[in-house]
Amino acid sequence: MKPTLSVFSDVHFMKQAILEAQKAGEKGEIPVGAVVVCQNRIIARAHNQTEQLKDVTAHAEVLAITAASEHLGSKYLKECTLYVTLEPCVMCAGALAWAQVDKLVYGASDDKGGFMRFGKRLLHKKTKVEFGVLLEPCVALLRQFFEEKR
Repeated sequence: MKPTLSVFSDVHFMKQAILEAQKAGEKGEIPVGAVVVCQNRIIARAHNQTEQLKDVTAHAEVLAITAASEHLGSKYLKECTLYVTLEPCVMCAGALAWAQVDKLVYGASDDKGGFMRFGKRLLHKKTKVEFGVLLEPCVALLRQFFEEKR
């Protein structure tokens, strides 16, 4: 007998973040998408909008944190998980730390701009981290975007 996957799996929610990333790519933004999940429900969705908003801080993670905070009526996301297609940058990791997100799950690593090159210490001390979830589709979106730009 095969174990059944819960509809509320990391894979399920990362697929939703990938849909957000595709929206960003269609708008000429770097294809990064994020969703915030609380009690197995998506409470916020976002994708990069730095070009559209002409705002260097309009990363998917920051926009998702803001939307989730508004939804919950709290600046803290202690019982929430953020799913994002690309490893957060230092700015976004700082925002996640201040929001005290419970768990971070990301798809593709970012060796140049990702926060992990500085270690997990940039996040809140209680934040759990998982990475590599749907790695290939996350990398493929970014690779295709940058190949088309060249």
